[in-house]
Amino acid sequence: DAAGRLDWMRSRVYIETSVVSYASARLSRDLVTASRQRITRRWLLLRDSAYQPCISDLVLREARRGDPVAAQRRLRLCESLPVIDITAQAETLAARLIASNAVPKQEAEDALHIALATTAGVDFLATWNFAHLVGASAKYRLMRAIEALGLRSPVLATPEELYEELP
Repeated sequence: DAAGRLDWMRSRVYIETSVVSYASARLSRDLVTASRQRITRRWLLLRDSAYQPCISDLVLREARRGDPVAAQRRLRLCESLPVIDITAQAETLAARLIASNAVPKQEAEDALHIALATTAGVDFLATWNFAHLVGASAKYRLMRAIEALGLRSPVLATPEELYEELP
């Protein structure tokens, strides 16, 4: 019903770096990747009707890496988005997620993305990172670990899943 829809409309969504990368990269020749790029671009164009987007200092740091021309495209996409600061609370949570094996220790930045979204109280984390964030097993592990610490986990979703929910 309409009232139920209003509950989630304009929910806060943390946009992880893989989403920025998919949206700003040249269209891939790989059909699956190209499809995800198109979905991501459409979702980013329409997302403001349903979501309040944000990124973090970590997203900006990751977006600056690599080819300078590609980095400029990624950073341009981030320009208008509110930025969440990296806090000691988020760093502590990231370390706890690694210590609990919810995130592999070599993926500290992935742990920090989920920790930033959690400590900032966002509703959704948008990502294409299936290995460590949005794959079924990873999602389950993360949500359980966060809840075990007495915190509310954001819903981990791909832009495709979030696009399907647009009004």
